[in-house]
Formats: sequence, C-alpha cells, structure tokens
Amino acid sequence: MTVLAESYDALASVVAPLDDDAAWRPTGCVGWAVRDLLWHLHADAVRALVAAHTPADRAADCDAVAYWRSWGSDPGADERNRRLTRVEAGLHDFAALRERWLEASAAAVRAVSALPVDAVVATQGHAIAASDLASTLAVEATLHHLDLVAHLAGAVGPSAAGLVEVRRVVEALVGRDLPGWSDERVALVGTGRAVPTDAERTVLADVRLPLFS
Repeated sequence: MTVLAESYDALASVVAPLDDDAAWRPTGCVGWAVRDLLWHLHADAVRALVAAHTPADRAADCDAVAYWRSWGSDPGADERNRRLTRVEAGLHDFAALRERWLEASAAAVRAVSALPVDAVVATQGHAIAASDLASTLAVEATLHHLDLVAHLAGAVGPSAAGLVEVRRVVEALVGRDLPGWSDERVALVGTGRAVPTDAERTVLADVRLPLFS
C-alpha cells in the first residue's frame, strides 16, 4: 500500500507550488492543460475515497493487472470525458482546484491505507482488493505525473516506487519482461506516451499498443 502514498506524495510536491500561469501550460495529455489534468486527478482522488468506504458485496472479480484490460473499450466515453473535463476545469479558480486536490489526495491515501489489504471494495463496476485498488491508483497517478511534468521545465518526475509498479503492470499485460528498458521507458511506450523505436517495435511486435493510458 505504500506505493500509493509515495506516488501521491511525489505528485503533490509538483502540484503544490503551481500558479495560475502554470495552470495553462500544456501537458502530455492531448488537448489538456495543467488545470484540466488536475481536475481529472481530483476525480480520481474522490473515486478512491468513495471506493475506500464502499465494501463490495461479492468476491473480487479483478486484480491490479486485470483492471486495465478493459481500457479503451468505450472510445465514445473517453472522448466525452476529454471534452467535459476541459469545460469543467475551466470553471474553477486554479488555486482553489489545486488545494482541493491536495486535500482530497491526502485523504484518499489515508483512507485506502487504513483498509486491510485483503478487504474487497467496489469501484467502477468492479470488486477489487484494497491492495489492488492502491496499485491502480498509484499507476494512474504515476502516469499522469509524467503527463504533468512533460512541459514543466525542472519539475521532478514520479516516485521510483510508482514507476516500478507501472512496469510490473505493463510487463504482466505484455506477458514477458522487458530487460534493458528503464522503468520510465516501459511506462511511456507501454501506455502510448512515447513512440517506440524500431528495436522496441520488434520486441513488441505481437503487442497492441497502447496497453492502456
């Protein structure tokens, strides 16, 4: 469960000093400025809080890897979310949005970390163990940390633990290890955030990219 705290803490260290000028800078997410991405991250933190307080009424039906297998199954919903996020994020004062995310993310870490690792909770139609929920949240935070700092000169990158967890999930989805690749490179290529080199394409010739995003 510590990977969630480390991932969110690393992200918070970048978000905390951002001002309104920084809020309008681009990110690694197509069409989203910093403020849009932070709105999306706030929704993730709220989802974590809801999940932590919603016991599932059945056994777990997915784990930290299987959770990502259905990614991209509804392109229309993804497109709507992209548009609505831009509209909603633009309505809020950035300082208030920043503080709201910092508060919600810290609360989410406390709530999820307080759960027994084998507690099963409900989120997004799934029943998932608390330890696996923590992984999914850490993976998402780590990937969006990479998005956030893509155009923020001098900003510190994600936590090492978060990148290791992303690598674990990507390699599990690929079905084999990717030796010789850095954790960050695995994260970027595996989730479509970087174009693979010819050599990388050869290694992943049988893999449909991105695995998730």
